Amino acid sequence: MRDWGFGVEPGHETLLQALPLARRGSLRPPAVTCRHCAFLTLEERGDFVIDDEVAVPALEASGWVVDTVPWRQADRSWSAFDIVVVRSTWDYWDDLDGFLAVLERIDADTRLANPLALLRWNLSKTYLRDLEASAVPIVPTEWRENLRSWHIDHARDRFREQDLVLKPQVGGNGQGVMRLEQAAQSGNLAEALARYHDTPCMLQPFRNAVLDRGEWSLFYFGGQYSHAIRKRPATGEFRSQEERGAHIAAETPTAALRNVAEQALAAIPAPALYARVDLIETDGRGPELVELELIEPSLYFRTDPAAPRRFARALNAWVEATAERTGLGYTGGGSSKTGSR
Repeated sequence: MRDWGFGVEPGHETLLQALPLARRGSLRPPAVTCRHCAFLTLEERGDFVIDDEVAVPALEASGWVVDTVPWRQADRSWSAFDIVVVRSTWDYWDDLDGFLAVLERIDADTRLANPLALLRWNLSKTYLRDLEASAVPIVPTEWRENLRSWHIDHARDRFREQDLVLKPQVGGNGQGVMRLEQAAQSGNLAEALARYHDTPCMLQPFRNAVLDRGEWSLFYFGGQYSHAIRKRPATGEFRSQEERGAHIAAETPTAALRNVAEQALAAIPAPALYARVDLIETDGRGPELVELELIEPSLYFRTDPAAPRRFARALNAWVEATAERTGLGYTGGGSSKTGSR
């Protein structure tokens, strides 16, 4: 007879068998309890398009209870969750120190996905320099701690391109991203110099292909390819965010796109539960990496019916692997931290 922890020693099974049926029922093994997952989000959704709830039924089917929790709720007991997954925290750059402090508290109390070290590495777009050093083809970039007019002239000379893109080194959702066209030099330049006078930024050549061929996003769960979309900017716009009117469509990427995406993932400093690889196609140069999103990318679950199930399988495997590596088990009501991380 299997010992369920009720003090019945081998050879004494007859004691249990002799109990009345009513008493025996009270000694049944405990029911398996649900595990608890938090999706970290922002307090005010506003006009953001968030579809993380599409993944919830697949997670519930595999035994998870999922709560959506704003990251600014600093007084939360994070140990109540078996895992906290960073999702739509699309205002963290307004309070970077506060966001990092919350992530550190979560990491001290339970599993955090993606891992804290990977999130830190991905916070500034300077991670692209690391990927470039690993031979990942990125959009050519000049890095500046501030912006002066001669920086723009230098970038145009270096890239042999008059049309540039200017971005903050920390940020998201296309905020602060500007297109610097030679033809619209005066007003645009003044705005750019004012915005980035004391702000770290990056300059890149504008790729015209994004206007007609769009930007690709490839999604990976647990290191495995899941699905892909193509984002085409709205008329008169060059940014590819859905909130800016971009057209989103599920499409199958070419082998060349997948090769670059997987080359980038192979170069990151730690395994990722989820990743979004943003790429553009170029004429004659092959695909170029725009960004590798490992913090809070929209995962567009709604664009592929099987994507939520793939994510649930990856999350289950992630939790099991974490438990094996660190001794961080689950109790059904939160994590029990019994090992070092």
